[in-house]
Amino acid sequence: MDPNPMDVAIVAGLHSDARKETVERLLAAVPGSVALHHDLSTAVHGTVVRTVRDTGGVLSTGDAPLVDDCACCALREDLVPELRRLADSGLTRLAIVELWDSVEPKAMAEVIAAHGGEGLRLSGVITAVDPALLLPYLGSGDDLTEAGLAAAATDQRTVADTWARQLEYAPVLALADSPEADDEDRALLAQLHPTARQVPISGHGDLAGAALAGFDVEAAAAAQHPSCALLPTDADEAGVATLVWHRDRPFHPERLYQALEDLTCAATRSRGRFWLADHPDTLLGWDAAGGALCVESAGPWLASLPDAAWEMVPPVRRAAAALDWHPEHGDCCQHLVFVSPGLDREGLAEVLESCLLTDEEYAAGRDAWKNLPPAFDTLLEV
Repeated sequence: MDPNPMDVAIVAGLHSDARKETVERLLAAVPGSVALHHDLSTAVHGTVVRTVRDTGGVLSTGDAPLVDDCACCALREDLVPELRRLADSGLTRLAIVELWDSVEPKAMAEVIAAHGGEGLRLSGVITAVDPALLLPYLGSGDDLTEAGLAAAATDQRTVADTWARQLEYAPVLALADSPEADDEDRALLAQLHPTARQVPISGHGDLAGAALAGFDVEAAAAAQHPSCALLPTDADEAGVATLVWHRDRPFHPERLYQALEDLTCAATRSRGRFWLADHPDTLLGWDAAGGALCVESAGPWLASLPDAAWEMVPPVRRAAAALDWHPEHGDCCQHLVFVSPGLDREGLAEVLESCLLTDEEYAAGRDAWKNLPPAFDTLLEV
């Protein structure tokens, strides 16, 4: 273990002007810092262009060939060797990794952290935000490919879901001074990520301190995983509301499926975990933004595991289950959060309630539930 590792801070975000301003501020604030950027827009020519610069200008450039026709894979392959080269020089205090527009910080943070014993220390993850652009990006159902922001030929992400993950993963949000932003924009940002530290890019914000504070990739991953996600709490301010909907009865698969469009479009952003009657042992993740919904299996509920398997479950997962624990069916539950300007709380709650099993259906028991119409099997690729 290197006693004096080089600090590495990630700056991410689709709001490119805010991101670039954040990087410039950090270069100016931290002596001996350099910025490393991989431009994925050049991938159409078969390579990714790497640039290393400091406050004085460009120090070096280079090409990284695509890996399996994937620009993001090329970034992964080239990033750590270049960071090691900077660390070995002994001249760099802080390496600022400015991610290209649609690259998500989680994957890159985990790549860097995996090499933490090799002279590198992941010291911070920051997402740059222009508050006035928050809602337009979060409401965009455009594919990244259509927007010219795809990181690979097979990239099927949208602007909205990519931006949501960039925003919610980072513990620090660097805020651009945006005259167009209003109270609604600021309330939406606060409710989407209430635990984030918001630091102004200009003025008296301590960006350098945020970039050097340290970062725990395991805790960050757990905070995003459906089984133990650190979800927003109930709120209502400046016309923006957050509804936390928690129930301990499973959904009827067919009724929920028929309501998906209404539920997905009811809020700018919704996420959480849910319980489906015909898959009673499976914890399902709900992730919606920009009018599009992703539903996926996130493994078994803890209540479905044998006692001996609990020792292999991370403590944070056990703690999350304990908070939801029900004497009859353990941690199986609905825990969904909807955040939006103009949210119709009562109407949304009414639709959700109508999708639950009725008293009669619930009383029929698990064997009967498994025979309900398998409406979600296509979405879950069962």
